[in-house]
Amino acid sequence: MEKQRRSALKKLLLAMGGALGIGTLAKAESVAAAPAAKPAAPAEKEAINVVMDQEVPLFSQITKFNGMVFIAGQGAHVEPFEIKAHTEIVLKGLEKQLIAAGSSMEKVLKVHVYLNDIADYAGMNEVFKGRFGAKPPVRTTVAVAKGGVPGNSLVEMDCIAYV
Repeated sequence: MEKQRRSALKKLLLAMGGALGIGTLAKAESVAAAPAAKPAAPAEKEAINVVMDQEVPLFSQITKFNGMVFIAGQGAHVEPFEIKAHTEIVLKGLEKQLIAAGSSMEKVLKVHVYLNDIADYAGMNEVFKGRFGAKPPVRTTVAVAKGGVPGNSLVEMDCIAYV
């Protein structure tokens, strides 16, 4: 599993570097050592569950690219307005999206957590703990500024995983 995570992270960094026109030492070494070959066709991204705004694509709930899965922010837009209940709903939503993309909670590399109120940090952590297996992903948690998380959710999360 650890080897898969390193490989997926390497793919992500190479894809990001290539998209930005940034060469990497690892990429340069592999190109220098390999015989001249026909350049590979650029990878196509796959958008799943595209959200439309009056017939114009607004965003995708899931994007797959080069073995990586990017899940859009999931919120809990229901009552009760209690952090543990909202965190449970959000994590189940992430898991459902990951499975739809051919991935799983154990393959998540990075999670962003957006809290409506930083005072909910401990309650969110209680529900979050253990949901991603024995080797949890890296995580960034922030409290959003004035206005809160969209849609009256107390928490929103997005993630990056591999297939």
